[in-house]
Amino acid sequence: MRSVSRRRRLLLQSAAVLLLGSWVGVGLAGESTEAQPELALPALAFGQSVDGVSDEDLPYVYTQWKNYTVADGLPNDHIFSVKAVAEAVWIGTEAGLARLDKKTGRIQCWREADGLPWRAITSIDVDPKTGDVWLGLFGGGLARFSGGRFDHFHQLNSGLVNDVVYGVAVENNHVWAATTAGASRYDIVTGKWDVFTEKNAPMEEIWNYNVTYAPTVNKVFLAVWGSGCLEFDVPTEKWKVYLDPDKEMEIDLYRDDGIIHVITTSASFADGALWVSAYFGNCRYDGRHWRGFYAHETGLPSDFTNFLKARSANEAWLCTDKGLGVVADYATDTYVAYYRNADNSGGVAKVYRRGRLLREVPLELSIAHNFIIGVDFDGDDVWVATAHGLSHGIGKGYHAGVRKNDDRQ
Repeated sequence: MRSVSRRRRLLLQSAAVLLLGSWVGVGLAGESTEAQPELALPALAFGQSVDGVSDEDLPYVYTQWKNYTVADGLPNDHIFSVKAVAEAVWIGTEAGLARLDKKTGRIQCWREADGLPWRAITSIDVDPKTGDVWLGLFGGGLARFSGGRFDHFHQLNSGLVNDVVYGVAVENNHVWAATTAGASRYDIVTGKWDVFTEKNAPMEEIWNYNVTYAPTVNKVFLAVWGSGCLEFDVPTEKWKVYLDPDKEMEIDLYRDDGIIHVITTSASFADGALWVSAYFGNCRYDGRHWRGFYAHETGLPSDFTNFLKARSANEAWLCTDKGLGVVADYATDTYVAYYRNADNSGGVAKVYRRGRLLREVPLELSIAHNFIIGVDFDGDDVWVATAHGLSHGIGKGYHAGVRKNDDRQ
């Protein structure tokens, strides 16, 4: 049986990957990242059917992109978080908050000199009832932006368990914060704080990396380093934990037997399916069956995933360190990988099925950078937080799943 000290050593090594790989990588955002070399996979004749699906059945590919940087008015090019709402897009950067007005295109910024409590904003959520904007601050705690004023919650003036906040989520009348020392829940009506750690929740480790709320099932999902994915049922306040059953941290010994790894980075629930990301791959659970996704099998850019968000039970977007990946159609094992060129603003989108390249779509203008940190959906459009700017994918003619290609994308 693995010793506790060895387990903690492995977790600390993984933590170093986050600090050196993610945040330092963001610091080097001005340097381009090379697109990944093509996979060496056996070729099949074009048009050959796989389980009744032809190579002519393709997913939607975003070919229209617009990028925003400091030159367009952002406070910083290192984009950590993005949240799209009806009228605007909220953008969390390394040096301030920004709001992009969809109608006018105007960008308004708030820095510390404007009352923002802390410069680095790792996560954003918006209360659907009040319109209040909640900010997770990397070292500064939690902030609420309401009526033009910032309210600041931190360890010294509230029940927040730690000031390093990675994720924030609004759940009914509560706000959840995922921190490096557990999760905190704030009741915005009563002002009561609850703290969840290894003392009262199934956490072997307490580094909470992300939190999300699924209103359709009234559940909160926590991605926890070393403790897999935790599910909190709001009405009963009971926990359920998803762990890798093979209990091996180094590898996924038995594939599709459960969550692929206990060190998770995000979780997203949509249409009855739970998607979970890690720095070792990604997985999906439909309530009965697990499925793991690895770059060498699928054509996705990397197994190192910073963040994941599901659009449906059939589609999820993966923010990796080497490009933007999409499980475009789970039913047919179809994927899209977006890359930016190393030496110019163009790039390529590569469409795969079962790891085999079906099509390359050249992009005159591609995503802002290949180090991807966050993503949000906006109807048919998509917003992508990268290490060198915010990218807007315009989904004109978007369709879910796959269909016969007509070359109009």
